[in-house]
This record gives sequence, C-alpha cells and structure tokens, in this order.
Amino acid sequence: MTTTISNSKLKASIKHAGAELFSIKDNLNNEYIWEGNPDFWGKHSPVLFPIVGTLKNNTYTINGIEYQLPRHGFARDMEFELIDKTESKAVFSLKSSDETLKKYPFDFELQLIYTLTENSLDLEYKIINNSKEKMPFSIGAHPAIALPDNFEDYALQFEKEEELKYYLLENDLISSKTKILETTNNKVSLNYELFKNDALIFKKLNSKSLTILKSAKPYIKVDYQDFPSLGIWTKENAPFICIEPWLGYSDTDQNTGNLYEKEGILILDENKNFSAKFSITIL
Repeated sequence: MTTTISNSKLKASIKHAGAELFSIKDNLNNEYIWEGNPDFWGKHSPVLFPIVGTLKNNTYTINGIEYQLPRHGFARDMEFELIDKTESKAVFSLKSSDETLKKYPFDFELQLIYTLTENSLDLEYKIINNSKEKMPFSIGAHPAIALPDNFEDYALQFEKEEELKYYLLENDLISSKTKILETTNNKVSLNYELFKNDALIFKKLNSKSLTILKSAKPYIKVDYQDFPSLGIWTKENAPFICIEPWLGYSDTDQNTGNLYEKEGILILDENKNFSAKFSITIL
C-alpha cells in the first residue's frame, strides 16, 4: 500500500512498508527521489531504527542478555500503520510486537510524520518509550536524492565554513582513521572517487544544512537542525546521492556490546517521548 500527500507545489508518496518515502514530484512532474533500481540500490529513503549503522558482530547486550540486530535495525523492513492523514500530511506508526521484542526488548512506538509546506517536505521522527525502563536507541534518515544527468555536474554546499572531518569504515565499523573533505568556499564537487571506501561519516558538524548544486545552481537543500551526525553516500556510477541525518552511527571495534554504553546512543526515560525533524526543500 502507498499514501500520497500534496499541496500546490509538490506531491510526495510513501510506502506503508517501512513508511518509506519513494517519490517527491513538482508540478512539472520532475522526480527528486531515487527510483530504487536494484541494479544499484533497491531502496529510496529507509528509516534507520533502533540503531544506525552496524553493531560489532551484529550483536548487543541489555542487562547481560544478548540480542542481534541487522545493519540499520529492523523498522525499515516492517509494515507501518497509517494513523492520520490530511491532504498535505500523513502520520505512520510502528509499535513493538512479539517479533520486535525478540530483537529489541522495549515497548515502543515509532511515528514518521510527513508534512508538505510550500516547496519543502518535513519528516519528523517521534519515538515513544512505553517501557518501564530507560530505552537506548538511535534514529536516522537515508534519503536518496535523484541526480539526473552527469554526476560530476553536482556539488555539495555546506552551510558553514568548517573542517569537514569524516571517519572511515572498516568491516562496516567506524575506524579511528579520519580524512578531511576539502572544500572551496564550503563547496565540494561530487565524484565517485569520494566514496571508494563507502560512506563519508561525520560524527559532528557545525553546518546544519547543505545544498546540492546542479551546474552551480541550487537544486535541493537538506536541513537537519536536530541531527548532530551526517552520512553521505552513493554507489559507483549510481545517479543518486544519499544525504543522511543521523542520531547515532556504527560501532567501533572497541565497543563493549552494552547498548547503553554505545557511542552516540540516545537514552529515553520511561514513558517519555523524543522527536527530531529534517526537511528536503526543492529549490
């Protein structure tokens, strides 16, 4: 099943499977979200919950009990319920179940709230801890922006001038190795060589937005005020770029396995809510 919302400028479509955004179109029918061709990458914009990235040995512990979670968690592979809908807004919900409790022993609700405002799509994540204990979690976005034409015609313009230090992955885990992403006037031109070692992972950025430029002209802006970390990723020769606001990231090989002690993890008190929002603006 799918749900579509619209306003006078944009139309957005979301799958109930994973509550995954798979289309943003303007009035000229231009598509801004990657089509999901499995020859490159068969997804569009999955939600990353209750972890972001990869756990050491795909395993963690809670109160001494061992559990397993796949890369980026399980929410992206589950059916969400549409619980509220207006012309320009849709709210999807995933609640804990016998299936999720085997992997993640917490009573939770995850809501994805999509809202169109003018030429922007806002995506809010709301996490509700219905457990009787503190709940560790991460949440992240993974939207793939379609880049028609030549990949090297595009560039990323960061909001602020800063040292863009990113961490390298080794065996899907965060290593201690870092590199600096060189910019000119806060701008970096895209090329596939940047991603030869997988994603660029920024644990912390001062910039809270970046703009994708096409032939030096603003194309799409992603605002991520609520997210301290960012991943940027594509696959070789793929006509898309993923701009990924994160609260959390992969383990290092030094992780103890205790999810409460995981670097970057958030801890939500019992019977409390948490929300974070980012937006995609068509320029």
